[in-house]
Amino acid sequence: MSEKKNLQWEQLSPDDQMKYEIAEELGLLEKVRESGWKSLSAKETGRIGGLMTKKKRERKDSQK
Repeated sequence: MSEKKNLQWEQLSPDDQMKYEIAEELGLLEKVRESGWKSLSAKETGRIGGLMTKKKRERKDSQK
């Protein structure tokens, strides 16, 4: 099963990988796995989007 998971993970874009990582950090990954991204509230979705933006800015600033 881990091979299947790794294969799927490798097929995800870097942005999607980051989205899953942040969902896991916030404790939302299980909810996403069970019911999909549409099951998240606007607050939860906004939190993920905000953290993605923050991480992208940090990466961009560190490359300068």
